[in-house]
Amino acid sequence: MKLAVVGATGLVGREILKVLDEHKIYPETFIPVASQKSAGLPLVFNGHRYFIHTHEQAIAAQPDIAIFSAGAAASREWAPRYASAGVTVIDNSSAWRMDPAIPLIVPEINASILTRNHKIIANPNCSTIQLVLVLAPLHAKYHIKRIVASTYQSVTGTGAKAVRQLENERKGIVGEMAYPYPIDMNLFPHGGDFLENGYTSEEMKLVNETHKILADDTIRITATIVRVPVLGGHSEAINLEFDHDFDINGLVDLLRNTPGIIIRDDIKNNIYPMPLDAAGKDDVFVGRIRRDESQPNSLNLFIVADNLRKGAATNAVQIAEYLSANGLA
Repeated sequence: MKLAVVGATGLVGREILKVLDEHKIYPETFIPVASQKSAGLPLVFNGHRYFIHTHEQAIAAQPDIAIFSAGAAASREWAPRYASAGVTVIDNSSAWRMDPAIPLIVPEINASILTRNHKIIANPNCSTIQLVLVLAPLHAKYHIKRIVASTYQSVTGTGAKAVRQLENERKGIVGEMAYPYPIDMNLFPHGGDFLENGYTSEEMKLVNETHKILADDTIRITATIVRVPVLGGHSEAINLEFDHDFDINGLVDLLRNTPGIIIRDDIKNNIYPMPLDAAGKDDVFVGRIRRDESQPNSLNLFIVADNLRKGAATNAVQIAEYLSANGLA
């Protein structure tokens, strides 16, 4: 594989390099790409020293796959240029997710729809990925009617500027603000931009992307995004209403046997998912699984994952692995 990583010096880009290393994926040709001001600077991967490429240099090197983690504006400008040159782009931004012609992929769920003709592939939002990995087997067996989602999202989901804000506040340093309010010792129900319907863009991403990945827009979904002072890991409190009743033990076994999911649900011993459990791991952790006693056929559960791993870097690398293994790039 000839692989380019666009945005290789950013939070997600660096995490992609970690995931590649841990999965022992060492491309025959590796092409790190970053902004023009970083061009020519060194970057170490797999014990080798590489130099940052510009977009033009990367396209000229003709990679098979380019994983983009450089933001929506860069993706909208450059992904079509890579694709026109025959490169398969896996894009981590929001630029292409809701384009009807672009597949939105979580490999465990819908990688089978990919073909060689798909030259731009969208990676879902971090909070969506961990959610749909849990929803997919439940929807297939019990059919989900309605989802109420409340997410508690790490500052790493906003980016390096937000991480610096939290770290500065904890040190008593006055610095640049990524948010309109302090985040240390605080939280606020604000992720993304507010829309005319009163929801935020992050909340509507969760709704729209879930519909697209599960290929079912009849599911009723409402979401509230909360930003919390956590350095890594998104948490989600989820309420599901099904068409069909369920046996709680059978439902837990179904999730336990789903690849990529780990059950942490032993309340007698205070075992439940937490961001500390998920840090640096590729798995999605699920716990607090219990019936909603207020109405029939309903379930509560708590989902946690490292948003920079399965929520971004790992999912993108898994897509690249699938493409390579199946001769699609």
